[in-house]
Amino acid sequence: MDKGHKASRTIEITILSAENLSLDRKSVKKNAYVIARIDPINYGSTKADFEGGCNPSWNEKLTLDMPFQTRFITLEVKCKTSSGDRVVGTASLPISDISGDYTPESHLHFLSYRLRDSRGEKNGIINVSARVKVQVESMSPAVTKNPMRNGCSSSWQQPTLGVPAGHQKRYYGGVVTGVPVWS
Repeated sequence: MDKGHKASRTIEITILSAENLSLDRKSVKKNAYVIARIDPINYGSTKADFEGGCNPSWNEKLTLDMPFQTRFITLEVKCKTSSGDRVVGTASLPISDISGDYTPESHLHFLSYRLRDSRGEKNGIINVSARVKVQVESMSPAVTKNPMRNGCSSSWQQPTLGVPAGHQKRYYGGVVTGVPVWS
């Protein structure tokens, strides 16, 4: 592999809140926290929410190193109890939800996922925002050194973000710049 090229990228996940959490069919009272896990040694954790009860709020940003082959991130809501830390519910965040075909790199996504307890039953919802961080060198093409032009290349063009819109090239270079809304 070339020097300077990484086999991973950085992901920022902000754990926003959760809704309707229960443990042993009783509402969670306090001490809920979240672990965002890429693999057993690559994870981040929020602090425990002491006041939110069954609707905790964290608003904590976790930054993780994500290998390119990663397909999903596990979101695990836990609760500190007198008998130790217990899993309230888990959800999988597919990487395709935040990095894919028509999504510009570094786009911030707001997502909600159904949590499932250890029996596979529905147990609340987790709300997050996530983005794949773009490295500065991937934002624009490499500039070649040209002593006649003070180190800049005249062939550089501003990259176009968006979705190709077929043969229509009258407006904005034939690219749709909106984000689709699914009903």
